[in-house]
Amino acid sequence: MSVRIIKGSSAPLKGEITPPGDKSISHRSLMIGSLGEGKTSVSGFLNCDDTISTANAMRKLGVEIKIDGSHAEVTGRGLEGLKEPDDVIDAGNSGTTTRLITGLLCAQSFFTALTGDRYLRARPMKRVVDPLRLMGASITGREDGNKLPLAISGGKLKGISYELPLASAQVKSAILLAGLYAEGTTEVIEPESTRDHTERMLAYFGAEVARKGNIIKITNPERLRSGDISVPADISSAAFFIAAALINPGSEILLKNVGLNPFRSGVIDILKKMGGAIDILEERDVSGEPVGDIMVKSSDLHGAVIKGDEIPKAIDELPVIAAVACFAEGDTTIKDALELRVKETDRIKAMASELGKMGADIEEFEDGMTVKGGKLLKGATCSSWGDHRIAMSVAVAATRAAGETSIEDAECVSVSYPGFFEEMERLGK
Repeated sequence: MSVRIIKGSSAPLKGEITPPGDKSISHRSLMIGSLGEGKTSVSGFLNCDDTISTANAMRKLGVEIKIDGSHAEVTGRGLEGLKEPDDVIDAGNSGTTTRLITGLLCAQSFFTALTGDRYLRARPMKRVVDPLRLMGASITGREDGNKLPLAISGGKLKGISYELPLASAQVKSAILLAGLYAEGTTEVIEPESTRDHTERMLAYFGAEVARKGNIIKITNPERLRSGDISVPADISSAAFFIAAALINPGSEILLKNVGLNPFRSGVIDILKKMGGAIDILEERDVSGEPVGDIMVKSSDLHGAVIKGDEIPKAIDELPVIAAVACFAEGDTTIKDALELRVKETDRIKAMASELGKMGADIEEFEDGMTVKGGKLLKGATCSSWGDHRIAMSVAVAATRAAGETSIEDAECVSVSYPGFFEEMERLGK
């Protein structure tokens, strides 16, 4: 078990950084690229544990994938070209790999077994399994298919109209990928709009995808083409440096080439609402995704209420927003965020626990928390809970806490951001 020591010096962060490639887009480039006809070249690819899980899964399905640093090349096999794996597919810690590939596998003409590490095996899967079963999928597993391992016997699917009980881009994406093979039209109705990387990329590869409000429809295409993809920097990774710069006096950093998908950039809107000095520069469009540079300066922050349609646009960044809220004036309340309970870990419980160890005053409730700002935080021995975003959020809070903070099981950051701690140290010198 690795331990990281963060010195709470409150040193300003200065300089430029290009965060690693967007994890969501990197996953999808491998998966959808595998279904295209011909080679797909991916630049800016995020080479991390989670995306390698997707690469290895698609390789077991017969797809040739070459990865060299931040470049990937996928030789697509077409919609009907995947083959039965000769072993269990291990998705590691990646919920995205698991949920999206389940939608893809249930439409194939073969059997697949799917598992993951101990953290992933504890995560709920019925939210994906239930709608796929309505389409005709044959999926079995622990707790009636709620927990890995899953056994998937592929077969013919029919299109459905499905209203998501909770906003979830992963569940939506699994249904849309199954819809590539389903008879008729498949329709997903979202309670709130979620990240639309899957829809954008499927359309880029030639699928017929239509959105009207919160309703997304896909019709079974004859084929998908290949295409080159330039992956922007991940705004979820950028968020940790934005947060650290805001709370440490004298900080000023420029984050380059960051993806600004409107269904992902809620963290910027929320931090601006709290008084953050954040400016977007050089906005542009790359491979169908909006991109820009982000200038951040340290700021005097105040509390805010974060709820409703703000939540799905910042769901992965809520832990670090909770860390920032410790240093804001007044109370910050996060609600309507029940989804946080079923991420890599229970992120509401985890952040309340670890920030509490550092002296934060946090009231936890079922779908969120209230953080009472202005308390002096001090270094403590904290746990990552095996969750990369918890580890990095605690690290951000620790930069402003008095004394040293130890983060146990810190190697979990490699699932999304290898080199995170080194970048934080570099900017803080």
